[in-house]
Amino acid sequence: MLALKIGGSADMDYDAIADDVAEFVKGEQRLIVIHGGSTQTNEVASALGHPPEFVTSASGYVSRRTDRRTLEIFEMVYCGQMNKGLVERFQKRGVNAVGLSGLDGRLWEGRRKATLKVVDPDGRRRVLRDDYTGRVERVNTAMLQALLDGSYLPVLTPPAVSYDGEAINVDGDRAAAVTAATMGIDTLVILTNVPGLLEHYPDESSLIERIAAAELRDFMNIARERMKKKLMGAGEALSGGVRRVIVADGRVQQPIQKALNGGGTLIE
Repeated sequence: MLALKIGGSADMDYDAIADDVAEFVKGEQRLIVIHGGSTQTNEVASALGHPPEFVTSASGYVSRRTDRRTLEIFEMVYCGQMNKGLVERFQKRGVNAVGLSGLDGRLWEGRRKATLKVVDPDGRRRVLRDDYTGRVERVNTAMLQALLDGSYLPVLTPPAVSYDGEAINVDGDRAAAVTAATMGIDTLVILTNVPGLLEHYPDESSLIERIAAAELRDFMNIARERMKKKLMGAGEALSGGVRRVIVADGRVQQPIQKALNGGGTLIE
């Protein structure tokens, strides 16, 4: 079984990805798909007069500032436009996909962070108390297994649900990692808008083709922008029992097959 995380960048080739997924499903390969939608969310939020705000944690990771209004817009795009858009693409190709958010059936559960410590560009530290973010800690494996046993393709997206029943924004790459590990999946493929981890970003000829799990931490300083979270997710997946994670290009034809045949950055 394969777990596939599809990034939310504007230049992803969703039709090529859907074509590839359909080939795998027709070959009786079981998949779980997880997707993002960050670019579209930014555009919709700006159009609605609530432009995105990003904050940097004390540990140096950048994430979306998620107040209640941002969460509502996030749900509109991730659960609506992006999720149903992918489901439609799969259905057109004969794949019986079911789109769900982590809220549905408490598919993804976690604790909402009571506070979020952030560092402003000027170095000033502050604490946010009205942020709706968290991290996936539990996966409803029975629900996913029932869908797979019924020959459905699960298409999953944030948000998750807190133990108190609140929607929480969670990182899609890390949610994919927890899902793959909890479901006992061997391989996690993360498709993004670059060929993989680049040693000299944005030079695409500087692709790092292979990283040993024990050396992953050494590469965190090389990663730029969203790639840091992808490497973090890769480490968590491997720690949870996933054998290999491949970060690969989602802008090309047959992106999954190319990733599995040596494309991208292999972490194992």
